[in-house]
Amino acid sequence: MALLGAQLVITLIMISIIQKLSPHFSLAKWILCSTGLIRYLHPTDDELKKLAGIVKDGGGKAKAGKSKDKKHHHHQNGVGSESNTFHIARNLDIQLETLEISKYDIVHLRYYTEYQWLVDFSLYSAMVYIISEIYHYFIPLKDEINLSMLWCLLVIFFAFKLLASLTVQYFKSDESIGERSTCIVTGLVYLLIAMMILIVPEHTLEVGLDPAYTSFNKSASNFLQGQGLNSVGPASKIVLKFFIAVSCGILGALFTFPGLRMARMHWDSLRFCKENILLRFLLNLSFALPFLLVLLWIKPLSRDYLTVRVFAGMQKPILSTDAFETIRLLAVVFTVLLRFSLMPIYLQSYLNIAYDRIEEQKKEAGRITNVELQKKISSIFYYLCVVTLQYVAPIIMCLYFALMYKTLGDFTWTGFLRESIPLNECSADAEPPITQTSTISPDEFAEVTPVDENETNILATAQNFHYSLQSLKSVFTVDVYRGLFGFATWWSCFSWFAASSLGIVYQSYFTKS
Repeated sequence: MALLGAQLVITLIMISIIQKLSPHFSLAKWILCSTGLIRYLHPTDDELKKLAGIVKDGGGKAKAGKSKDKKHHHHQNGVGSESNTFHIARNLDIQLETLEISKYDIVHLRYYTEYQWLVDFSLYSAMVYIISEIYHYFIPLKDEINLSMLWCLLVIFFAFKLLASLTVQYFKSDESIGERSTCIVTGLVYLLIAMMILIVPEHTLEVGLDPAYTSFNKSASNFLQGQGLNSVGPASKIVLKFFIAVSCGILGALFTFPGLRMARMHWDSLRFCKENILLRFLLNLSFALPFLLVLLWIKPLSRDYLTVRVFAGMQKPILSTDAFETIRLLAVVFTVLLRFSLMPIYLQSYLNIAYDRIEEQKKEAGRITNVELQKKISSIFYYLCVVTLQYVAPIIMCLYFALMYKTLGDFTWTGFLRESIPLNECSADAEPPITQTSTISPDEFAEVTPVDENETNILATAQNFHYSLQSLKSVFTVDVYRGLFGFATWWSCFSWFAASSLGIVYQSYFTKS
């Protein structure tokens, strides 16, 4: 029996495509360099001296410097050096020049390599997943290992790792006391919220953790008894939920600053497109959709209303159970695709912060050094990839949690096309099959067919491995996957929206519009 089959073929083909295609095409690079993003250039020392009326030394030498290409000057000299520091008035009338971002500008940015790897690998993983789903739609998956789930799991791991590395930076810097405190406080708040949510009954919030625990405990107990061990269950429900709550607190802390950044970009994007009604609608829809996703898991507001209640003049509910599950999955995919399509607008609103800083500075009194002014402008573009990672990592995690929830939870993308089946057809009440893990001895193999000892050992090892996988499948049932990835999908959407909402509240009450 083939354990990998077509999955291994699809994976090997995709690895070959990555090797051939990645040097020539990168979705991450295309987003930054081919969508018309404009960055602001800081004024050179000569331009600042001219505006401030500072007399230059060496007369003719200063004029010769003017003929240099400004873009080359920015790359070679960067901001002013300490040996050439001078003071200018803050209210100096500075007009920033703009330049379209090119591939040569972004390769040296901080976290560019990590951003490119995450986005491109997510694209290739999505291709593997789509091909696998199409293949297994026509040829159902039997005993094969679904390697597309491994690709999805790697994407989630990479996104989590990058968010963690960005958050750790706040704890390493001595100047980030406020950010550090914010991460700790929000993590504890999310931990408290998660503990409160985990005691909500399933008939109110259908995250599926209770059926998952019941199914896992029963199947694991049967598995242990099959191995000759007496056990009533491997884990305590309270302990298990506590560790889930801790994980939720950590994920919420990691989503805090991406959510605050998202809120700032959303706030600025609405200011920059006041006259474009369609774009404002899409921006607001993009911001509100995570909240609607959260509501889809609240049973009285979603499932009961759409799949149970029969309205006047109707003979059956609006949706079947399968159709409702399909809508919930498609809603997550649509939200992610909408966020990605609006990504250039949000990133441009971030780059426009350089212009806003100069305009605000013109209203201030006092003086500032040329180095401080140049750093104030150039730092915006320098952290572009960091901001982009904060934008895409939560989106990617929500998407791939939902994809794993769909596949491992045994749902379908075509719920509208078939009659409804019971949601818990693999419910925890049913006894999971107990798979025997006994091995076939070499003597038994020898009685069946005359083979040498090496071949016998290989066949026995392969059969042991096959039986081990079957036993593992009997422990991790469909209900377990539905509870685990259903709650992960819901919590990531909740944290995503909660952090963004907190940022909008801050922008509304503590920021000048």
